Amino acid sequence: MVSFGALAAEHGDLQQSGTDLEDRASLQRGAQLYMNYCSGCHSLKYLRYSRMAEDLGLTEEEVMNNLNFTGAKFGEQVMVAMPQDGATKWFGKMPPDLSVISRVRGSDWIYTYLKSFYLDETRPLGWNNKLFPNASMPNPLWQMQGLQHAELGKPDATGERHVEKLVIPQPGTQNAEQFNQTARDIAAFLEYAGEPAALKRQSMGVWAILFLAFFTFLAWLLKHEYWRDVEH
Repeated sequence: MVSFGALAAEHGDLQQSGTDLEDRASLQRGAQLYMNYCSGCHSLKYLRYSRMAEDLGLTEEEVMNNLNFTGAKFGEQVMVAMPQDGATKWFGKMPPDLSVISRVRGSDWIYTYLKSFYLDETRPLGWNNKLFPNASMPNPLWQMQGLQHAELGKPDATGERHVEKLVIPQPGTQNAEQFNQTARDIAAFLEYAGEPAALKRQSMGVWAILFLAFFTFLAWLLKHEYWRDVEH
């Protein structure tokens, strides 16, 4: 899905993803979308199927029947079935693992990236990306998004024409709002995959704050009791 090949700043403004790790339904949809459209090329080697089931409220049967396409065991990591030689032949190298892509790039970057593919006959695979120019991969979500095209601006000082905006003359199976949700769900799932403990940390944080508030109240009562005789 995303190449780590260049970490330089990309052209274009990032769109707000609006991901919410407390939205379990979004995480479940994101997991399903990722496994169906992304996991064929990109592994999540720091995430286990069993951990995903526990965190996302899924049963072992649901995960193994609907999200596991490699025959891995329930306790194993999410790896790809693509052979190294095949990846080298098709993409020039093995597509990167995406376990920590959200921690490196951020959810807004992933969200914008997924929405920024456009047809480009000059590229080997026929696709390019406005946010990450010359990305070495096709658009895995084109059937849902539609065939997006780029409108180029006027030539700059070097004679190069940059993408000014993207249009979709050939819509896909989803409208714009639906596809925004699709991209948001995948971004949310990858945000979770980058730090699964964040789900529990957030829920524990609420109880920690409540405990500190209660402890502060008890400390105030204790102080008031100690100083009552002194003040009177």
